Amino acid sequence: MSGICPGFTIGCAQRIDPRISMSLFIRLVRALFVFNLIFMSYMVQLGLARVFRTWRKDGKGNEEPVLPAWLARRRARVDMRNARRLLRTMLKLRGVYIKLGQVLSIMGGFLPRAYTSELESLQDSVPPQSFDYVEDTFIRSLGKKPDECFTSIERIPLAAASLGQVHLAYLKDGTKVAVKILYPQIRDIIRVDMRVVRMGLTVYKKFFPFGGIERVHDALVDLLRRETDYIHEASCMKRMADNFADEPDLLFPAVISEFTTRDILTMTFMEGIKITKFEDYEKLGIDRVAVASRLVRSFYKQLFIDRFFHADPHPGNFLVQPGPTPEEPRLVFLDFGAISEVRTELVEGLTDILQGIFVEDSSLALVGFRRMGFVAEEGNKELLERTVMTYFGKLLKIQDRTPGALMRAKQHELESLADPEVARMELRELMRSFQYPDGWFYAERASVMMFWLCAQIAPDLDTLQVGFPYIVPLILKRQQEMTAALEASP
Repeated sequence: MSGICPGFTIGCAQRIDPRISMSLFIRLVRALFVFNLIFMSYMVQLGLARVFRTWRKDGKGNEEPVLPAWLARRRARVDMRNARRLLRTMLKLRGVYIKLGQVLSIMGGFLPRAYTSELESLQDSVPPQSFDYVEDTFIRSLGKKPDECFTSIERIPLAAASLGQVHLAYLKDGTKVAVKILYPQIRDIIRVDMRVVRMGLTVYKKFFPFGGIERVHDALVDLLRRETDYIHEASCMKRMADNFADEPDLLFPAVISEFTTRDILTMTFMEGIKITKFEDYEKLGIDRVAVASRLVRSFYKQLFIDRFFHADPHPGNFLVQPGPTPEEPRLVFLDFGAISEVRTELVEGLTDILQGIFVEDSSLALVGFRRMGFVAEEGNKELLERTVMTYFGKLLKIQDRTPGALMRAKQHELESLADPEVARMELRELMRSFQYPDGWFYAERASVMMFWLCAQIAPDLDTLQVGFPYIVPLILKRQQEMTAALEASP
């Protein structure tokens, strides 16, 4: 992944500049204090569990621990209290913690539901900074004040994010532009924050030994490296626009190079309504199913054909314009800092899994799972593969796989679907057998966010069916290669 984003290093092994400000030191202390507070609350819970647990035998004769009901209720309260504590801290510290919270809110497999539920609010909006605060970045980067570059610039931002914010401005020729400004000192803040995140993941791994969990940290570092380099983002914007040059219903901003640096990104202002502002759809003659379908097709093309995809597809990054008919809307893409490339092994593995779902062939799904790199080298492959087959069997029993069906499902149905159906004593071994594949962080994040965005727009749309035509050529190509190889063999 880092091959497409040269130039900026946030590595946690770096030594922090000795001149680091007192505010950054206080930030580090505050983050460590909250982290330790959360850690100690779980250590108390763990101690109580060891004292009051009992043992029983499962259906296979293995002993498994059983916790009293009051302790399970206490654990739920601990989760909720710590989730709210974490959310308050992230909103106060901003920066990396906002980004980390956004990532964790869609990675439900790693955290209790209380955390993902609380952190979901970070996907929608982030409080802005004052214009005086970000103006310093502008002066340092371009050597001019904003008023010297534009005939006017709005002091209240159009949008604020974890690392910067966007202001409306006008060029001297009257062109309406959006100016994205990186927050001052954000790279120093990132270096401090990533030390704490690394420490947290190290402790987390001792309790939940997922293989390759450190790759989440590395991927987050890489993501932050790219999202704090607006020259890189401008390049990605141009490349994605070129990939869709023959599809006029997909629109992209144009970079204003004169006022674009590593810390400032100036681009043409794009008109449209937010993709989830459904009250305006009927008024403007826009069909919701058509919007969701077009969005899904564009994502499948990015992931399976271009191998270059938007890894941050949240509602704030898409606008909609009315097209010639309600069934032909235009989509506007925004924010290209998280654009990512996808490895061939991931594409081929996903193709196997999706083909296996379509033809109801569990062996194909298992091949895809291995190809993507989920099986740890030293893990219990038999246990992991048995679990994969269990999940696949459950998936095939689901007749309605639309986002709406998942949203309408009852809590016990979702819990049953997520249950790996292994003995409690095998659970830790299962986690050791699983590893997080290189590059999967971005593809998983984008896929989950895209799925839930479509669930908001058109919940009864079968996203897999809409996108499958982009996978068919890959399946046919592989079959041709296999046939050619068989014919060439003696």
